[in-house]
Amino acid sequence: MADWVEAGKKAPAFTLLADDGSQVKLTELQGKPVVLYFYPKDDTPGCTKEACTFRDRQDEIRNLRAVVLGVSPDDIASHKKFRDKYELNFPLLVDKDHKVAEQYGAWREKNMYGKKSMGIQRSTFLIDGSGKVAKVWKKVRVEGHDQQVLDALQELKND
Repeated sequence: MADWVEAGKKAPAFTLLADDGSQVKLTELQGKPVVLYFYPKDDTPGCTKEACTFRDRQDEIRNLRAVVLGVSPDDIASHKKFRDKYELNFPLLVDKDHKVAEQYGAWREKNMYGKKSMGIQRSTFLIDGSGKVAKVWKKVRVEGHDQQVLDALQELKND
């Protein structure tokens, strides 16, 4: 289990398959802020709510020149179904072997009703245009998180 990538550090580079079959490379997004959020599973209550809030705030996020990327261990078929069912307007990335989640520290031991297992801890990383992590939310509560991200994007723009 890796440590969290902290604010001020260079964001670990990655190339992942997106829900549309394309490859998304973090290095190709330099110059734009990236909202990289890790979530446990497609089409589950919390993950759906989080994805839909990012969907609904997409115009505001784009106005701040930012890109949203959702990452989970689900496969491309699951991502497509989730994207289409909720009309998601940003890429969902496949991290099947959870290597990227591990690099960022989002792959953690979870304790559910006394049963321990490894999985994604809902977390978000705001990466600035130079590829540095500007802000980290380690244990995201979905309620109000979209506004926290927008506020942080606004601060980034004003810096």
